[in-house]
Formats: sequence, C-alpha cells, structure tokens
Amino acid sequence: MLTVETHAATPWPDTLDWEVRAAEAVAAALALTPFAGLADAAPLVEVAVRLTDDAEVHTLNRDFRSKDKPTNVLSFPQVQDDLLEGLANSDDGEILLGDIVLARETCAREAEEKGISLEDHATHLIVHGTLHLIGYDHMDDAGAAAMEALEVKALASLGLANPYADEI
Repeated sequence: MLTVETHAATPWPDTLDWEVRAAEAVAAALALTPFAGLADAAPLVEVAVRLTDDAEVHTLNRDFRSKDKPTNVLSFPQVQDDLLEGLANSDDGEILLGDIVLARETCAREAEEKGISLEDHATHLIVHGTLHLIGYDHMDDAGAAAMEALEVKALASLGLANPYADEI
C-alpha cells in the first residue's frame, strides 16, 4: 500500500490540498513504471514530500550534493536501485521509498517564468522527484528522454499540460 506524507515546513499557497496533490502525483508517476505494483504492495510503501523554502533546500543541496545554491526539487532515495524490484514481495512492514523536497521561492519563480501556476509546476516536480526515487535520471539524452516521456504521461493523467511543450 502506498502512502504519501506531506509536510509544509514553510507557508505554501493554501489554494490546494497539498497532501492530496502530492499523493496523486506520486501515484501517477509510479503507475507508469515497472514499480507500479508498489502502490498495492503488502508492505506500507511511503514517500515523504517536504514543502519548504529556498534556504532549507540550499542547505540540503550544499550538504548532500556539494552545490552551494537552492534548486527547485531534491530527491533522496532510501532504497538502492538493485533492490527496487523485490520490494512488492517484501515481508517488511514498512518501506520508506524516499524523500522529495521542494523549494517554494524557486518553484514560484520558475512557474511564473513558464506562465503556469505554482501548483501545476510543483506537481510536475513531485512526479519528477518520484521518478528519481525509483532510479530514473536525466544524466544522458536517452535517460532524459525516457524520464520526460513518463513525466508528460503522468501529468496528462492528472489533467496537466506537457511541461516540455515549449522546448520542442
């Protein structure tokens, strides 16, 4: 069974139920991958989503990635890639898939630059972060194309537009 715990460490717009949106975004991303079975797995599979500010993300980015600046989203996988396949059959009671952390100011600036709502942009970043938790990356062109295709499909399933449409 999949559960998404959401914590707002700093004020985010209250126009949306972030807990519901985060759960929808994580589920939409997982559903398109070989790990879709985790949503209905016997153990409790948890993803933590933290909505915070640039200052906290800056510190995390510096401390864990040696990048001394804020970024829009960070993902911290808790399961090694080679162990993901067996999780759905695990007899563990609870599995923390990982943490996703979003920086409000950076997300808001990017959303404004793209001409979309903060809520839609953050949803995209939660989908993106979820894919990172299960081993997807964009370090090369093939990986980036595969990851972007999954993001586009997951967002479409939530009724959201292709975030890469302007880049084509």
